[in-house]
Amino acid sequence: MLPRMIIPRPALVLGFAGLIPFFWGAVTVLVPDLAFWTVKTIGPRFSGPYVMLFYGAIILSFMSGVLWGFATRLDGAQAGAGYTLSVIPALWAFFMTGGGPAGAGVSLMAGFAGLLVLDWFFWRNGAAPIWWLALRLPLTLAVLACLAIGVIFA
Repeated sequence: MLPRMIIPRPALVLGFAGLIPFFWGAVTVLVPDLAFWTVKTIGPRFSGPYVMLFYGAIILSFMSGVLWGFATRLDGAQAGAGYTLSVIPALWAFFMTGGGPAGAGVSLMAGFAGLLVLDWFFWRNGAAPIWWLALRLPLTLAVLACLAIGVIFA
């Protein structure tokens, strides 16, 4: 069970703001007229599953950097394991997001689910802030829901 704690406001606001491209992608999958407007006005990369896939790969890479920072708080063999584990999300994004929107979407879903396990590892070992999982769990669930919309309906 997660302890009750207060997530710092900047982390909370920026964390949830980081969901905007995922939500936008899901909405443009579900609302074809909005997808058409987006493609025509902003470009195809910012519509439907494409914005979620591109942004999702970036976020997995970003999270590798966050986990690397947590690994610096560990010592000895634990630090070695932490550094090794921290590069997995970026490598996952690089190697597993090809093969079309549905396959890449499923791969990203697996990557974000796996990232949550890594978050737990660093949190459990005291390298992540006490509030970390209270932030990461709802963010991950939202990302997974958006990616699922892209996989199922695109």
